[in-house]
Amino acid sequence: MNTLTRANLAEAIYAQVGLSRNESAALLETVLDRMSAALEAGEAVKISAFGTFMVRQKGQRIGRNPKTGVEVPILPRKVLSFRPSQVLKARINGQPVPRDEARA
Repeated sequence: MNTLTRANLAEAIYAQVGLSRNESAALLETVLDRMSAALEAGEAVKISAFGTFMVRQKGQRIGRNPKTGVEVPILPRKVLSFRPSQVLKARINGQPVPRDEARA
């Protein structure tokens, strides 16, 4: 299984949009920086027909060290979650894309 990287994405922008390689990389960085800033500010990032990235707050809880069995507090923290769209789920499963969502 291959991994899609920033370099792959920048190359795809270069090939499909027609910007220079440097401009393509700069565009990608701008988009990723904007997404990161929005998430950092607690905003959700929704990409139509792809999915939604959101930051959730997890409360403090008691965990257990699996090796020793000792209980330890797990401090509250923020976690990043991703909820795929119905369109993305359908594509991954090789199913037809729902018509009403494909245009969104």
